[in-house]
Amino acid sequence: MMVDLSSSLWVLCTLSALVPAWTQQDPQPTNRSPNQSSGLKFRLAGFPRKHNEGRIEVFYNQEWGTICDDDFTMENAHILCRHLGFTEATGWTHSAKYGKGIGRIWLDNMICSGSEKSISDCNSRGWGNSDCTHEEDAGVICKDERIPGYVEPNTIETEQRQVEEIRLRPVIASAKNRLPINEGILEIKHRDAWEQVCDEGWSQTNSHVVCGMLGFPSEKKFNKNFYKLYLDKQKPSFRLHSVKCAGTEVHLSLCPLEFYKVNNSVSCQNGAPVVVSCTIGPVFTGSGAPGQTAMKKKKVVQQQQREGIIRLKGGARPGEGRVEILKNGQWGTVCDDRWDLHAASVVCRELGFGSAKEALTGARMGQGMGPIHMNEVRCSGNEKSLFDCQYKNITQEDCKHSEDSSVKCNIPYMGYEATIRLAGGRSLHEGRVEVLWGPRGEERWGLICGNGWGTKEAAVVCQQLGLGFVSTALQIRIVGGRTQFEGRVEVKLGTSWGYLCSDGWTTKEAMVACRQLGLGYSLHAVTETWYWDASNVTEMILSGVRCSGSEMSLQQCYNHRTVSCKNTGTRHAAGVICSETASDLVLHAALVQETAYIEDRPLHMLYCAAEENCLSSTARNANWPYGHRRLLRFSSQIHNTGRADFRPKAGRHSWVWHECHGHYHSMDIFTNYDLLTSNGTKVAEGHKASFCLEDSECQELVSKRYECANFGEQGITVGCWDLYRHDIDCQWIDITDVKPGNYILQVVINPNSEVAESDFTNNAMKCNCKYDGHRIWVHNCHIGDALSEEANKRFEQYRGQLNNQIQ
Repeated sequence: MMVDLSSSLWVLCTLSALVPAWTQQDPQPTNRSPNQSSGLKFRLAGFPRKHNEGRIEVFYNQEWGTICDDDFTMENAHILCRHLGFTEATGWTHSAKYGKGIGRIWLDNMICSGSEKSISDCNSRGWGNSDCTHEEDAGVICKDERIPGYVEPNTIETEQRQVEEIRLRPVIASAKNRLPINEGILEIKHRDAWEQVCDEGWSQTNSHVVCGMLGFPSEKKFNKNFYKLYLDKQKPSFRLHSVKCAGTEVHLSLCPLEFYKVNNSVSCQNGAPVVVSCTIGPVFTGSGAPGQTAMKKKKVVQQQQREGIIRLKGGARPGEGRVEILKNGQWGTVCDDRWDLHAASVVCRELGFGSAKEALTGARMGQGMGPIHMNEVRCSGNEKSLFDCQYKNITQEDCKHSEDSSVKCNIPYMGYEATIRLAGGRSLHEGRVEVLWGPRGEERWGLICGNGWGTKEAAVVCQQLGLGFVSTALQIRIVGGRTQFEGRVEVKLGTSWGYLCSDGWTTKEAMVACRQLGLGYSLHAVTETWYWDASNVTEMILSGVRCSGSEMSLQQCYNHRTVSCKNTGTRHAAGVICSETASDLVLHAALVQETAYIEDRPLHMLYCAAEENCLSSTARNANWPYGHRRLLRFSSQIHNTGRADFRPKAGRHSWVWHECHGHYHSMDIFTNYDLLTSNGTKVAEGHKASFCLEDSECQELVSKRYECANFGEQGITVGCWDLYRHDIDCQWIDITDVKPGNYILQVVINPNSEVAESDFTNNAMKCNCKYDGHRIWVHNCHIGDALSEEANKRFEQYRGQLNNQIQ
């Protein structure tokens, strides 16, 4: 398939000198190429941009081409990495992980022993003889260690890579600066110095690309006269000029551009430094959150009318996740056929982020549930919405959820925001207001002028310190762990570091800490940290931290005004074990609807269930063993669609043996079953301990790992599901005392959030339920976040309807 060059980021890593793609010139061989006589040259291409990994491309017969992943091995990768100037390979990739190349596929079924000096000595089908497509392009990951004596060629492309780090330098230090910095003079880092770009010929499309790189959805107008007065007094140092972007590029280095020579005294004589102003996405202005769609309410209503809402699911950080779209009132996924950076960037910008860093395929952010709405999406990159791109409507048979598409978007750099803090006070809630301001690497704290300072201004500061803003004023770190992903949580207030009290420290608080640290999800919320190496921090400075789990930092959570902790000492300091992946449990709603029925079960068959507290409280007063209990029974099939296995929080040593059922319970409560009235009052309930968490069935090519027989390991593997049949004890709700009427059947998995998941919003399932005293009708079962707001509203309205006489 042919793709536009702007969909990939080209990186010259070694022996070849890759010139900008727009010149259409072939790179010249270097003096150090081992294949000089044969004309072979090698380079890494694709995205994400890294100097030691990417799609492997070879220059043969005056043309660049790719290598097919058929029969590809580590031995192949070792030889190719040596061609690129690295000592060896640490891995290789298949299925065009770094994007699809263009042009010829030069080699297929290449088989090397590892001792060859050149890939031309390896066995293959021959140059240009291939039955592959570019969807099978191979990539390599080289060890970041150069061959002794290797010198990277000094070419125009090595200069081009200097564009990778850019920033906007604001010209006024003001407490009113928005978060984060989104307007200023465009600067490019070169040899530890920041230099400017000449604005001669600078266009709006150039600004659009820059804003996308910096994590902003689009560019906007600014006061040119203000900057002219400022820039007339400056002596800028120019590095770049003649930038000509189309506006669809995901990186400035993909645009045609030219560099000034160092110390060029006549550069940009008729111009001035480029100034760029970008719009800020709602997530970073306090009007949104990572788990919510990044749109304002008015826009949501407008898009709901045309069912054009997009969201990201399963990502460990803001701006990344599985792409899901709302269509026909139901959320569904996008198949990854033809999925590329253009389409991914349209999604990112639509959600209020910048351009895409990666367009991921193969359900890299976990598999979705429900319908697959789109396939073969083709975008130019200029579209305002993914729905404006060309795509195919498909059925479930055309694509599988193992082919769900995902994205990683550029987000604003949050380390040099105009952040505020309180300093010098007697507690966390009082003190002198200070502002952190400045560009990356040059941040500094300063004071706010007190002239005109009043109650309203102070209220704004208090709101920013506690709610709605991503703030680094309350800094945290983890220390003492064996890896960067674990340790005791320490907090910095003013100039002092201290630890947190672990009273009430749960998965929710630990989730926020891991998110603030950029380490993904919380695998464990640790309440005793004595076994980690101690630091010189001995003072507790924060306690009573309570979070909902969706906050961006611990500063946005509730905490005690004064330190109060039941267990003192660093032994009981709060700690975390973070992970970039997590499980995600989802109930198969349709199966509940298909299997629901009523059973009148004799009491003499319920002794075991009564022992495990699976009946309503009135069962204690029944005339045992005579009579019966009326049970609403159904099957539940719980899928793990995440990126990590679901494991019980408690270790095997603390599992409880239940003689009645002959197995161990690994969690006190695994699922809650409730019957609710029209106003949400609970009229009947049930619960299921995880008395046998195991892999009942798995997807194709996925092997079962967990089985509870013989005190085996318990859990649910990624791609597998645990099936509780309707005829298993406690797989019911005791409705003996329930009167006829309309109800809601609700099932909640992992209700106490004891085990970390990437998404807790899909843990609840609801069904409409009509009971006439003899029969029951269960319909419209769906996961809590599976429908549009309008569909959920109609569902909720049903609860208030009067009971209809059933014919």
